[in-house]
Amino acid sequence: MKLLTQELRHRFPKLGEMDGKDPSQVKVIAKFFDPCSRWTWYATEFDGQDIFFGFVCGIENELGYFSLSELERVRNRLGLGIERDRHFGEHTLAEVMEEHI
Repeated sequence: MKLLTQELRHRFPKLGEMDGKDPSQVKVIAKFFDPCSRWTWYATEFDGQDIFFGFVCGIENELGYFSLSELERVRNRLGLGIERDRHFGEHTLAEVMEEHI
C-alpha cells in the first residue's frame, strides 16, 4: 500500500502552521498503523518531503515528529509493513487524543 498519495500530500498544512492552535481546530489528515501492534501515527502536518508532525501512540502517547521514509521501511515480526487507514474519515487532533487517554 502506498502510504502517501499525491492527493493526501496536498491536504497537509506545512510544518509549524498549526503551532499554538487548539487541538479541536487541528485536523488529522492521515492515520498510519502497524497491523501487528498498538503503534499508530496520526499525522496533522507535513513538510512536503519526509517529516510529519502529529500524535504518536506506542509505548507512550505523545505529540512529535516522525518520518515517511521510516514508516515505509518498517517490517514487523510477520514481515508486514505500516498501513494507512483508508477509512479513517475526518477527525480532529482533540478527538484522537481523547480516544487514547
